Amino acid sequence: MEFDAVLFDIGGVLEVVESMDFSSKYEDLLGLPAGTIAGHTADLWPAGALGLRTEDEIRREMSSRVNLSAAVVNEIFDDMWAQYLGTADIELTNYLAGLRPRLRTGLLSNSFVGAREREETAYGFSGLVDDIVYSHEVGIAKPDQEIYALACRRLDVDPTRTVFVDDAQIAVDGAAAVGMTTILHHDTHSTIAQLDTLLT
Repeated sequence: MEFDAVLFDIGGVLEVVESMDFSSKYEDLLGLPAGTIAGHTADLWPAGALGLRTEDEIRREMSSRVNLSAAVVNEIFDDMWAQYLGTADIELTNYLAGLRPRLRTGLLSNSFVGAREREETAYGFSGLVDDIVYSHEVGIAKPDQEIYALACRRLDVDPTRTVFVDDAQIAVDGAAAVGMTTILHHDTHSTIAQLDTLLT
């Protein structure tokens, strides 16, 4: 089968990330009972992922709900963003960039308000692909089938002629449901090998 496009997830694929443990870290540092920060802010993270709250609103809510100073909340967010961005998988990023102009390429991310600006500063993703779909900008998140369809419409490609790469099984399943050929990312070497097999 011939393909017209490849879509990649960002976090856990193009970005090598560790577990997001910033809440428990600051609970320990501040002497708070385990689960205090996470419990009081549980609804804020999905809201941020769908663009329902701004980052400033979420910071203020965290400060109010957990009774933390703005300075402490800023430190927590600095840690959160460092963990969110991780480090670049240079080999995989270069591979993706090299697929153009033969193929249309894009990124499809379950994101958080502020991600585009920070990822652009850190990694310059917009210069590597034809389009980037962030959940917080479109109000839809994987595995909702509509976000995959939207990503394909923006690239002007058919889902059945598109390869999708993600490290989360649920996201891969959502892509398969709209007809995409999928790769569950485990490591750089195997993902590139699978892509080479599909695209040659």
